[in-house]
Amino acid sequence: MPASELIDQLRALDVQGGEHVALTIEPSVGLGLAARGRMFHVDADLVSTVRLVDDAIGPRWVWWDKSTSLALASLGIPIDRCWDVIAVHRLLSGGWRWSIQSTWASIKGLSAESIPQLGQMDLLDTAQDADADPDSPLQPDGHIRPEWADSTWAASPTSLAQWSLLALEAAALQTARLLDSEDPTRALSTAHAESAAALLCAELESNGLPIDEQRVLDILQESIGPRAATVREEDILRAERDERVLELLEPRQEINLRNSAEVKAMLRRLDIDVADTRAWRLEQVREAHPVVDALLTWRKAERIASTYGYRWVDEHVSEGRLRGEWSSADGSAGRMTASAGLHNLPSDMRPAVRSDHEHAFVRADLGQIEPRVLAAVSGDSAFIRATRRDDLYAEVAEQLRVSRDVAKLAVLGAMYGATTGESAHALRRLESTYPVAMEFLAQAAKSGRERVDLRTIGGRRIRLSGPSDDSERSPGNLDAAQTAAASRGRYARNAVIQGAAAEFFKVWAIVVRRRVRPLGATIVLCLHDELLVHTPHVHADRTAQMVREAIDEAAHFWSPSADVRFVADVSVINRWSEAKN
Repeated sequence: MPASELIDQLRALDVQGGEHVALTIEPSVGLGLAARGRMFHVDADLVSTVRLVDDAIGPRWVWWDKSTSLALASLGIPIDRCWDVIAVHRLLSGGWRWSIQSTWASIKGLSAESIPQLGQMDLLDTAQDADADPDSPLQPDGHIRPEWADSTWAASPTSLAQWSLLALEAAALQTARLLDSEDPTRALSTAHAESAAALLCAELESNGLPIDEQRVLDILQESIGPRAATVREEDILRAERDERVLELLEPRQEINLRNSAEVKAMLRRLDIDVADTRAWRLEQVREAHPVVDALLTWRKAERIASTYGYRWVDEHVSEGRLRGEWSSADGSAGRMTASAGLHNLPSDMRPAVRSDHEHAFVRADLGQIEPRVLAAVSGDSAFIRATRRDDLYAEVAEQLRVSRDVAKLAVLGAMYGATTGESAHALRRLESTYPVAMEFLAQAAKSGRERVDLRTIGGRRIRLSGPSDDSERSPGNLDAAQTAAASRGRYARNAVIQGAAAEFFKVWAIVVRRRVRPLGATIVLCLHDELLVHTPHVHADRTAQMVREAIDEAAHFWSPSADVRFVADVSVINRWSEAKN
């Protein structure tokens, strides 16, 4: 079917801009669509068809999961309005381990225990299938057939269209549920943002992060030595790294540097007593003995060797790009995450992240995002006033009459549930100075302790309900029960803020994605609260300005309070290592 005929048919159905039109793509087979209960399929000119329909009608494209997003990204088809069924289901139901079959079962109220598995067959199945439509993606009991979820959906243009029609039904049921929520407008907006963020993840996965391959190899050479040709050579290089630490001990000792208990004991014999061997803790005693400095250097090299070594380069770096798998939600908090070390790249490796020729990076990092989000979602007028300062913690410090460091610890402690130590006194002042914000956190903690599910302001479910574990149910084991409840409380008070912050970040990211596209710029990294945009150098300053402007636009769409100020540090750089920490 030519694109013009498809557009005429959609218009004959009175399909309007923003209305759901489901889409399934298998580049080698064709394109399946569904709208208003009707199915369509196209087996040629897939790219131009989608673009022409998008331009002519402007639907909200619906699809099941990231597979369609990846197909669109690989074909270079830019889409802004979309609905990812599984991404929306993660928002509504919490968690992230959802397949198409389990999502459909949940949406339709079917038992998860009866979801059929591929290759599963019994006499009852045979009897039921005798009267079933063999071409239907659904079994008589309403579950999606496992062979359809596995591969049948992509068998032909007709099956693509059938798969789209089923996705259209799923999206309609999700929409009805969102419209029945306490704040339907916000709930729908969050569903749209979650879907667009999932599409952005597909683009990040397809495009990759620009990287200087030779610089990567140089860094590895300097840090861990030459590429080992054999396992024995790897063991020799490993032993040499260990020896640079152990040779500083007098008398010489055989210590397993990968065993924290042995390292602590070694340090104790040197009169260096530390609670643990984390890098930040060792930094505090670096001057106590040369072995500490050597140990910190060893840790950096060990991390690179074990996680970012030559095998990592072979598996994830090619054609000037570092690529990994991206997810738009990591669980209850809903943060975007990535594999291949993209979210944990050590600072020593950042000089290798370099923009292409005649390009630059625009790096933007949201400032103090979680306390600003707390101000927005709690509606605390005094805390909202603190967001008007570039440095929110400085304002809080003045109000509490404490140092900035103590004020920061107190605010973070309130959100993370750390209520002891030097910030405890300041925390009590927080409760009197910002009572609404602190009560918001207290209520979240109470829900966690009592196993009551929460939702972020955008509607993401934070699963807290569920049975107690065996230790909590043991008669007389009051301490275990109290410890577990306190842990849930700390988790809940942070998750409700971190989840909302993730929602704001995604809105910001998709606004940036849309605004900078005409300049030929693309987002290449989303790291917690940080964006890295790859842009032609000639447009770098304009891109940076658009990124700044996108913060206010995102706040307009997301924030429940127009008075909360969000800020970001934005700079134009050529290598990621040039950015301020």
